Amino acid sequence: MSYENFLNEMQAKLKHIVPEPEIYIKAEIAYEINKLKAEKNAVILGHNYMEPALFHSIPDFVGDSLGLSRIAAQTDKDIIVFCGVRFMAETAKILNPEKTVLLPAKKAGCSLASSITAEDVRQLRAQFPGVPVVTYVNTYADVKAESDICCTSGNAKAVVESLEGETVIFLPDEYLAGNVAKETGKHIIFPSKLKTGAHPNLDYQMIGWHGRCEVHEQFTVKDIEDIRAQYPDVVILAHPECSPEVVAASDYSASTTAMIHHVEQTNAPNYLLLTECAMGDNIAAANPEKEMLRLCRVRCPHMNEITLEDTLAALQKDQYVIEVPEDIRLRAAKAVERMIQIG
Repeated sequence: MSYENFLNEMQAKLKHIVPEPEIYIKAEIAYEINKLKAEKNAVILGHNYMEPALFHSIPDFVGDSLGLSRIAAQTDKDIIVFCGVRFMAETAKILNPEKTVLLPAKKAGCSLASSITAEDVRQLRAQFPGVPVVTYVNTYADVKAESDICCTSGNAKAVVESLEGETVIFLPDEYLAGNVAKETGKHIIFPSKLKTGAHPNLDYQMIGWHGRCEVHEQFTVKDIEDIRAQYPDVVILAHPECSPEVVAASDYSASTTAMIHHVEQTNAPNYLLLTECAMGDNIAAANPEKEMLRLCRVRCPHMNEITLEDTLAALQKDQYVIEVPEDIRLRAAKAVERMIQIG
């Protein structure tokens, strides 16, 4: 495709979302990335939270953590460029040890992933011996390695229900655990420091952890009430990393990909997404006939580290290569592959 045609496509899709001068600047960078991607036999994966100029220009595949994990496991390309945060790029490396995996940022961390360590998981196993550990994919590789199975927001309920026995440790997202506990009818506890061994006097079927996403924890029931007062016919979609109270007050809650499909397949006067605000812009660009409201206090600072400029630099210099120690990778791979099998 010529640069002129590429620019025209970006302008047509983003003209109501991104200022025109910015489109000109970013189209030049994106065009160079796409040329270099072909030359180096690379695939670019873009998470749904990427900013619109990147999301709608360079990824070969876009989606949520589960969908991109599946694609990463199947790619035949030599290089995987993961436009997401570090734990996502680590997951791609876990599934593709022979591939070069690049993260187009020096850090691109995650408040949720940083909320728990491998030692925390080992201590929980000691406190609750024999109880299987389900770990949200939004964790680092060493935590996955201590787990029995991973899950995403899209398959968390199915993963929990797939396990034998009625009790499960679910880590690290406090709110996702609460929402899954409600869906599965389990009583959840959040232990702090308990002695090692059985706890016969406690009533529980799920053990959670006090980790939260710094973006999703900001949404409140009052936000929903205020929006409904202004837009009575609005359809509100909440990510399961929002609090159980927020999810209960919303109209729909699911993974980012399921939220996108819900907007595409329904017709409402207005939609409001309670999640990372770049995703609302991406949906608006792809569905210009849909009216998307905004409630953006803050973009995820970690997702926001991924830029077109740094993606180009990553490909040019093979920069910010993701490595996972082999002993950790092998154990983490078992948990991730079990997640992918459940779907």
